[in-house]
Amino acid sequence: MTKVDNQVLSEQMIQKFGTQIISIEESYDTLDVVVEKAIIIELISWLKVDETLRFNFLTSLCGVHFPDQKDRESSVVYHLHSLTNNVRFRIHVFLPISNPEIPTLTSVFPAANWMERETFEFYGVKFTGHPDLRIILNVEDMDYHPLLKQYPLVDATRTDKDDKYFGR
Repeated sequence: MTKVDNQVLSEQMIQKFGTQIISIEESYDTLDVVVEKAIIIELISWLKVDETLRFNFLTSLCGVHFPDQKDRESSVVYHLHSLTNNVRFRIHVFLPISNPEIPTLTSVFPAANWMERETFEFYGVKFTGHPDLRIILNVEDMDYHPLLKQYPLVDATRTDKDDKYFGR
């Protein structure tokens, strides 16, 4: 049986998906893989059922907002874990803020349901095909996405604060 590590995982993903894998980096012994939106469901489905890899646990699914990255402002991050091989890694898909849509993962991992709803609510990412994409944590009539970095953190008239120190 092949021991699955970051190198084996990288090689198998590149062999299967080629140029649709945009980049692979390793930080703190964990892979960060950036992929095209078009392959996300196929990639995660393959990772789950592959006899060697067996990434059978979706640890987390969340959003991130990068306001300074033109046409890559929104990101969906999938954290996968192979319990059999004890390997974890992250998959990133970048989306333009003008059209933050990506297919739902609920058909592969039913647990993605509530994580996608939370990501929709806080970052505005629309998961196409989701069975019940609605607000779950805030008031139902909320018409904005509170974790998008669109508003200054403090009153603009204050001179003792600078947004650059707060990740903006």
